Amino acid sequence: MGPAHASWRSLARLLQRAGQYAAFPLAAASADAADTTATLPPVQVTSTQIVQPAFDTPASVDVIDGRSMRDSHLQVNLSESLGSVPGLLIQNRQNYAQDLQLSLRGFGARSTFGVRGVRLYVDGIPATMPDGQGQTSNIDIASIDRVEVLRGPFSALHGNSSGGVVSVTTEDGDGPARITSSFAAGSDGQRRYGLKASGSAGDAPQDFRYLLSTNRYLTDGYREHSAARKTLANAKLGIGLGADNDLTLVFNSVDLAADDPQGLTRQEFEDDPRSAAPGALRFDTRKTVRQTQGGAVYEHRVDNQNALRLMLYYGQRDTRQFLSIPVATQAAPGQAGGVIDLRRDYGGADLRWTWQSQLAARPFTMAAGLAYDTMTEDRRGYENFVQTAQGPQLGVQGKLRRKERNRAWNLDPYLQASWQFAPAWTLEAGLRYSTVRFDSQDQYITPGNADDSGSARYRKALPMAALRYQVNPGLNLYATAGRGFETPTFNELSYRPDGQPGLNFGLQPSVNTSIEAGAKAHIGQGTLTAALFQTRTADEIAVDTSQDGRTTYQNAGRTRRQGAELRWTATLARHWRAALAYTWLDARYRDGFHDGAPTPDNRVAAGNRIPGIAQHAAYVALAWAPPKGWRAGIEGRYLGAMYADDRNQHRAPGYFTAAVHAGYAWSWQDWQFDAFARLDNVFDRHYVGSVIVNAGQDRYYEPAPGRTWIAGLGATYQF
Repeated sequence: MGPAHASWRSLARLLQRAGQYAAFPLAAASADAADTTATLPPVQVTSTQIVQPAFDTPASVDVIDGRSMRDSHLQVNLSESLGSVPGLLIQNRQNYAQDLQLSLRGFGARSTFGVRGVRLYVDGIPATMPDGQGQTSNIDIASIDRVEVLRGPFSALHGNSSGGVVSVTTEDGDGPARITSSFAAGSDGQRRYGLKASGSAGDAPQDFRYLLSTNRYLTDGYREHSAARKTLANAKLGIGLGADNDLTLVFNSVDLAADDPQGLTRQEFEDDPRSAAPGALRFDTRKTVRQTQGGAVYEHRVDNQNALRLMLYYGQRDTRQFLSIPVATQAAPGQAGGVIDLRRDYGGADLRWTWQSQLAARPFTMAAGLAYDTMTEDRRGYENFVQTAQGPQLGVQGKLRRKERNRAWNLDPYLQASWQFAPAWTLEAGLRYSTVRFDSQDQYITPGNADDSGSARYRKALPMAALRYQVNPGLNLYATAGRGFETPTFNELSYRPDGQPGLNFGLQPSVNTSIEAGAKAHIGQGTLTAALFQTRTADEIAVDTSQDGRTTYQNAGRTRRQGAELRWTATLARHWRAALAYTWLDARYRDGFHDGAPTPDNRVAAGNRIPGIAQHAAYVALAWAPPKGWRAGIEGRYLGAMYADDRNQHRAPGYFTAAVHAGYAWSWQDWQFDAFARLDNVFDRHYVGSVIVNAGQDRYYEPAPGRTWIAGLGATYQF
């Protein structure tokens, strides 16, 4: 019996167990609730490529609105406000040189910086490069309209590295002209200044719409050597070209400078969680990022059945990072140095045609498109020291040790269809054929350092199918299956495990097969969603060695991720709001393998847990949130223990934290004011906020701050 048959058999067992406990109460409650929820406007999702209500989508997709993300928050990190999404683990490393730690159902957990294995979009423009490397640093929370988080087989339709999808949509500038100024401050010298203007020239489709937003964030850092500053600017312009045409222009820039405290050993964490790694202080480890990008989305409704959408974008990202690689290590001829100087030029296009009609006298929708993305990077490496009469001066740019020009591109035709073949039944299917190519041209060839140029190409057909059954207007059941793949990123290809120069083109992409079954029910004034899932992966990409700031990767055989998700959100009596989310995720290696550590016990046993993934995660919140007057709320988060290494010898203990917040909103003439104060980690818990998976020198731990406070004030004037 093949793996697909085994997966469906496992899904059947999961469904049988779930049905014994969940089907009858869900059906009864949803039947009573149908009338009370019918008047609520449906929340539409676009991350599934065919626009449809979230409640009717046969997939695990949650939508978080921008207002709730800004309410009583600092508005700097997505980790502040996405805790209510099951299956999503997003943590603040307290290190702005390494971005957030983000994974979906375990995909992306291995990333030591940036985001991998998960596709990111901002206003339809990819924030993930063709090689699968993404970043969240250019997302402006102050101007977010909504965030869609898509998990499971549907994600495969986004191509390479789509273990999940996070899609951010900026506010449209509809309505009267208004300007908002905001300020917030908090523990550890945190300050955020913001200014936003929006509005439209009228209510007609052809009227001009605009949104302009800029923010500046400063922090001294919770830990030693972790200060940072970030300046963001975001603009979205809507140009109506008549009732059947619309053009949206998007511009975005970020300027970031951050010190890098690096990870701590367990003993260093216990002794002083605010400390930095000794090497970070010696070499003054730090990072600067400057990125500017722009894009355009043109939409044309041909007639009542046909619509065209064209997206174009282009951007530049410059990164310079100082590492703590010892001077002696850099003596080897093939060593790339301790300073990374990287410039990326990237762009792409996505052309999509959507047809809405009937098939066998039943509603039928089909979308077909072609996506192309390209990235060219100039990568240079320098020594992180210069020799002086007094000895090496550390933490400064020295001699050139690496120079190469790399290019990655993907070309993905895709097709997706949705057919309501019976009143209560809907079938959805899709196919994406993804081609990803890597090319590297070595421009630094010296004695002992040969020409390391090379290329590789990966191709994969990615199918998906889903079936939805509407039990009644308040209850949907669905099952879905799909296949995805993940290529190594250029950073993961950068070094070979054998220590020889050149890219690691022997590293193969991982291929995964996912199945999911779920239910969505309206209960009273709330919505309950539940899902059971399983993903089996072949050629899982895992760390081979990590030493002196250099990490190499290998294919580690088969893995399995399986689990359950539950989410409930509700508006209770008057202005009370409640939210509950729970995730159980069991992620393990099915095959044993050897990592590259020079030790006799370097075997990773079959059955070990995949590091960076907690088995249990829970979130609960209750808030009193009237539009005016006093507001208050309480939140609780629990995260189970997680291993930090493949051999499961090191782990971060589980923890529970609580937060409280209060605020007051009022109006005066044409002004609206909103003040808040927030206290996080109320019980001053001492815990590890995130782990660096398979870090060198056992520096796995990134401490979280103790009890912290934030307070802020916003003022909006409407013209």
